[in-house]
Amino acid sequence: MTVSKALNVFDSFDRFVMGKKVREDTWDYVTIPTNAMNMKEKWSISFDDKIIPEDDDLSDRLFHAGLEMLAITGFYNTNLGRVLSVTEDEILEGIKGAPKKIRLGKGNERVSCKSRRGNSSRKPIIQGGPTGAPVSEDIFSPMMQSYARESVVDVLVSGVLNTVGGHPATTNTPWEIKATLAEIRYVREACSMVGRPGMGI
Repeated sequence: MTVSKALNVFDSFDRFVMGKKVREDTWDYVTIPTNAMNMKEKWSISFDDKIIPEDDDLSDRLFHAGLEMLAITGFYNTNLGRVLSVTEDEILEGIKGAPKKIRLGKGNERVSCKSRRGNSSRKPIIQGGPTGAPVSEDIFSPMMQSYARESVVDVLVSGVLNTVGGHPATTNTPWEIKATLAEIRYVREACSMVGRPGMGI
C-alpha cells in the first residue's frame, strides 16, 4: 500500500473524533502494558544488563516491535478519550518526512541535533534539566543554573513549578499560565547568570 500524502492536523483531528472511545485508565493500565508485553514476546526483546542495545539484530527487532505496536495501539487523545489509528505505511511515511536536523539555541550556544544511527561515532546532544518533574519554587532557579553551568550540557529542559507566588499552579487556572511564564523567565535568567544566554530550551 502506498500513502499518497502524510496526515495533517485536520486529518488527525477527524480521525480522533471518529476514533474508538477508550477510558484513560484502561489505556494506561491495560492497553499499553498488554500490547507492550505482546510485542516483547513476539519480537524476543530482552535487554539483559544493557539499557542501550549495541546489537544490530536487537535494534532491528526493537524498531519493528515499536512500529507494529504503534499501528496496533494508535495515539490516545486524553481530551476526547478517543484513539487515532494509523497504518504501518502511514508511520513509515511520517518517518520519511521527519526533519534530519534541527538547530537549538543561538550564538555560541547553538547546537545542531542530527539524526544518528545505532553505534554512531558522533556524540549525541546532551539535554539537562528536571524534564517536566515538579520543582519547588524556592529551588527552581538555582537548580536550572546548576544544569546550565555544566559544560557538557548542550540544551536545557525545564521542570514544572509546584507553586507561583505561593499559589498552587493548578491546571486550567490563571495560576497555571503565570507559572508557565515564570518557568520560562527563570530558565532564561539561569542561562544568563552562568554566561550562556543563548542556550536552547
